Amino acid sequence: MYALYTTIAMLGLLVLYVPLALVRRLTSGVPLNVRARLGYGAPRISGQRVGWLHAVSVGEAIAATPLVEGLRRLYPDLPLVVTTVTSTGAQIVRERFAGLATHRFFPLDLPWGARRVSASINPAFLICMETELWPNTLRAVAARGVPVMIANGRISDRSYRRYRLVRGFLGRVLADVRVFAMQSDEDARRIIALGAAPERVVVTGNVKTDAAVVDRAGAVDLWRRLLGLTASRRVWIAGSTHPGEEDMVLEAHRAASVDCPELVLVLAPRHPERAPEVQALLDRRGWPAVRRSELPSARTRPPTAVPRVIVLDTVGELATLYALADVVFVGGSLVPLGGHNVLEPAQRRKPILVGPHTGNFREAAGVLESVGASLVVRDAAELGRDLRRLLADPDLRAKMGDAGFDALASRHGAVRETLDLIGRYLHPSPGA
Repeated sequence: MYALYTTIAMLGLLVLYVPLALVRRLTSGVPLNVRARLGYGAPRISGQRVGWLHAVSVGEAIAATPLVEGLRRLYPDLPLVVTTVTSTGAQIVRERFAGLATHRFFPLDLPWGARRVSASINPAFLICMETELWPNTLRAVAARGVPVMIANGRISDRSYRRYRLVRGFLGRVLADVRVFAMQSDEDARRIIALGAAPERVVVTGNVKTDAAVVDRAGAVDLWRRLLGLTASRRVWIAGSTHPGEEDMVLEAHRAASVDCPELVLVLAPRHPERAPEVQALLDRRGWPAVRRSELPSARTRPPTAVPRVIVLDTVGELATLYALADVVFVGGSLVPLGGHNVLEPAQRRKPILVGPHTGNFREAAGVLESVGASLVVRDAAELGRDLRRLLADPDLRAKMGDAGFDALASRHGAVRETLDLIGRYLHPSPGA
């Protein structure tokens, strides 16, 4: 089965990954990082064994922050490495974890690449965020006697359907994992149904609910000066949007602007390299717009010629920018992609609009909806209607924001439980 999987993986790399990566490299300048992902040119990180934490991209890297900080506090002499698949994830790791952890790229899931990368890292343990299951890499790590944890684990509806098709093989892959720290009871049930030993599965909750909001004092005023927005300008943010959603967001913005002509939209595509595509949508409507990367870096900006739409084409700024918003829409949810992080705006007491597709944050989205912190919209008309209602009702906005913040505050503890599991199953303290 591993030989068959490797053959399929190689075909997938040649037929799908390499052509797509080359197109992205040529059109958007996204680096390939193939050499690094095959384990070439990477010396050993340390003369001793290393704590290895894998976070595939930006969201997982941000979610890993309290775990990295907790590991550094508990094991100050243990070197840490954080791997990512994407270059944007690498950027976040290098910026956020400077002095705490080294960055490496996660191996392409081929036996030889996995062995080279594992040898260069020399891990004491491996923690994979959010159910990253790579059979050859897990097998290479297990062959070295290295314990593995799935942390903040979740199984989306789409992933569960795919995994069930290969349940027999997946059971062997899951046997290489020492402990599964899952976000919810449903995620735990699904991983057990796929072959994980029940005694290895623990429900810890979502570490993203524990993430401390560290927006610095005066962040809102600073953002307003940078964007050239006076205090009277209303702002709503559409975060982590995908193709098919931007048109609906722009139509909702057009409708809301009838009642609120001073309204500004900050539109943040999930993948910043799509900014030219989003800009083209705006050009076709004839709307004045500017990209975040085109704005001056100075702390002041003349409050003239404020654009109708600002396209956020930078990495790592969306969460802090939510503090500026009157209303937030979280994307990936009006199209069937499972939705994105609804916790970041809730932690900043913002009323939230989402589409019906929120399986990636099933429990959090359900909690926020149940306490009245979010509203579910199904199309551009509903998005525009509820956006107009919220902009017109500051009391409702405040009520929704407070409800979401309080609901999340009552669910803290996932980071502590995850760190306890690391100490118990992956890296016991001497004498423990």
